[in-house]
Amino acid sequence: MPARLDLPAARGHTVQRAVRSVLSLCLLLAGLAGWPAQAERLKDIASIQGVRDNPLIGYGLMVGLDGSGDQTMQTPFTTQSLNNMLVQLGITMPPGASMQLKNVAAVMVTATLPSFARPGQTMDITVSSMGNAKSLRGGTLLMTPLKGADGQVYALAQGNMVIGGAGASANGAKAQVNQISSGRIPAGAIVERAVESTLGDDGLLTLELNSSDFGTAQLAVEAINRDFGAAIARALDARVIQITAPARAEERVSFLSRIQNIEVTPSAAGARVVINARTGSVVMNQSVRVNDCAVAHGSLSVVINTEPVVSQPNALSGGATVAGQRSQIEINQASGALQMVHSGAALADVIKGLNALGANPQDLVSILQAMKAAGALRAELEII
Repeated sequence: MPARLDLPAARGHTVQRAVRSVLSLCLLLAGLAGWPAQAERLKDIASIQGVRDNPLIGYGLMVGLDGSGDQTMQTPFTTQSLNNMLVQLGITMPPGASMQLKNVAAVMVTATLPSFARPGQTMDITVSSMGNAKSLRGGTLLMTPLKGADGQVYALAQGNMVIGGAGASANGAKAQVNQISSGRIPAGAIVERAVESTLGDDGLLTLELNSSDFGTAQLAVEAINRDFGAAIARALDARVIQITAPARAEERVSFLSRIQNIEVTPSAAGARVVINARTGSVVMNQSVRVNDCAVAHGSLSVVINTEPVVSQPNALSGGATVAGQRSQIEINQASGALQMVHSGAALADVIKGLNALGANPQDLVSILQAMKAAGALRAELEII
């Protein structure tokens, strides 16, 4: 059978379908480009400095596995951890004793400590196998301290884990449904230490926009001052807004609630085209414009046809029959005529002009880069 390698893709109807599927989302956005910008709440476009989550991590042991635990000869840290735990429980193993464990697995436990969490509250945890355990299904996590970045213990984790996946293997065959080497334990950790917050103690609160934009920062300041009827907010830069806070702590809750629900219409974002070089995805916002330009585009295809060949020697020649392969390589380059791409005042016009080229998504990446180099693409080109 011939092997066909298209660079970068096939022509004809396949190309047109690929173009339509990739650019359909952009066409939909282009149809909405004429709509007025919608106001958004400050809580959706900004966050309060100091109100944040904190990651926690811990190392523990999962017991009660049905023979699917770590192979201790290959994961000696599992045996060492179990010995240390038994010593703390008053059990001493004989010197040189070798434990062949099948129901124990070393695991990493991760969690996120919410802001303003208090001792006694519970939170969900994620348990992941660290060694070569086949499955953590039905296991019980032993008490595991969860530490923060400062090395302090902020929570204790323990509980039974239920995994929705399942797997089985025998005689070299294996079948598995979903992930069975990690899972979550709802309310599996209890907070033991709170993270102290000094929010607004100095009489100031700080809002941080999710995206840096001088226009949006100024609009947010004007909206806050207009709502409160006083100049209590000021922008320090394109992202940070400083607000004068009430002196009493109980007043700051209603104060912040009122600020977070203030609606602001963000300023239009700068023209940008984002290209994913690994997948060929192209996304552009409604501010993208193009100037008049001419584009010539063609595709290159390589066809490799391999056939088996058998060499049979003559009778009584003493030779041996030899089997080989013979390949024929054919290179085709489609001609690309100049196509006119007219300047567009809206995203819909830009998409129509690029779609008229008949290029597939991978070719579109090269075309956009060339248009940017020629000064015809009025947008920032970002490759991720």
